Amino acid sequence: MRASRLLSLLLLIQSHGRLTAAQLAERLEVTPRTIYRDVESLHAAGIPLYGEAGHAGGYRLVDGWRTRLTGLTTEEADRLFLAGLPGPADELGYGDVVAALRLKLHAALPAPLADRATQLQQRFHLDTPGWYADGDTSPELTRTAEAVWRQRRVEVAYRSWSGEVATRVLEPYGLVLKGGRWYVVADRPGRGAPATYRVNQILALTPLDEEFERPADFDLPAWWRAHVVEFRARLHRDEATVRLSPAGRQRLREIGSDPVVAAVDASAGPPDARGWVTAVLPIESLTHAHGDLLRLGAEVEVLTPPALRERLAATAAELAALYG
Repeated sequence: MRASRLLSLLLLIQSHGRLTAAQLAERLEVTPRTIYRDVESLHAAGIPLYGEAGHAGGYRLVDGWRTRLTGLTTEEADRLFLAGLPGPADELGYGDVVAALRLKLHAALPAPLADRATQLQQRFHLDTPGWYADGDTSPELTRTAEAVWRQRRVEVAYRSWSGEVATRVLEPYGLVLKGGRWYVVADRPGRGAPATYRVNQILALTPLDEEFERPADFDLPAWWRAHVVEFRARLHRDEATVRLSPAGRQRLREIGSDPVVAAVDASAGPPDARGWVTAVLPIESLTHAHGDLLRLGAEVEVLTPPALRERLAATAAELAALYG
C-alpha cells in the first residue's frame, strides 16, 4: 500500500510539475505529515525531488527527470476500459485502481499530449445520473460486479416491480449503466434466456462456489440494444388522440420520449386558428398516460379514449375543488 502511494506521489508531481504537501495530501487522502515522510523516503531512494518555499512553492522534480515506473498491473489493465468513467468505476469499487491507472497513463504521455489530455478533462465531463436523481444506491453492486468478472453464480433475494421478494440463483453475464441506474444481465441455470435485473433491487447477495460457462457468442452491447428496442415496442401498447397547444407540443418535446414525440410529429394535423393540433400519441397504460398528461396541464385535451378523458376531467375537478 505504501509503495503504491509513493509511486502515485511521484507520478502526481511528474504530471503537474509542482504540488504542495497539502495538495498531495488531499489527492492521496493522507495527512501532510505522511507526505513529508514519503518525500524523505523518495530522497533516500535517490529520486531528485526537492521542495521550494514561499507562496508559489511546493515539491518538484529536477528538470528533465522522468520516472519510467508506469507499467500497468494486471488489475489496472483489466479495468482500462473504465479509465474515462471515474464515477461508475467508483460505484463498482474500482475507484482507486482506475485513479492509479489514469495517473500512469498521464505520466507516460509526452508533455504536449499530457497537456492536451488535461485540457480535455477540463472541457468534457460525463455525468450519468438524471437531473432529478443521484442514480442508484446499490449496496450489492460491488459484489455483483465481482461475480460478473469471476463468472460465479450468486443467490439473491430480489424484489420485483410488484414488490414481491423471491430467492433466485443467477448467472451474471454483464452490467449495464442506463440513465444512472445499474442493471445486471443474468441467466438462471438451465433457462437459457438472459433477463435484466435492477441491481438496487437486490436486497441480499450470496456468492456461490459454482462457476458457470458464459456463452462464447454472447455480445452484451448487441443484446442490450435489442433489449431496448423490444422494451420500447412493448412499452406503448395503446394510443390516445389529443389536441395540443403550441406550448403543450413544445413541453412534450422536453418531457416525452423520442417515440412519443416522433408519433405526434407524424400524426399531427394542420393547426387551427389558435395553433392547436390534433395528433395521436402512443401510451403505455391509462395510469401512466394520466400521470404524464397531467404534466402538460391545460395545454392538452384528450379526445380518446373516453376512460382517459374522464379520468383527467375528474382530477381537474378535484384540483378545482381543492384550490377553490
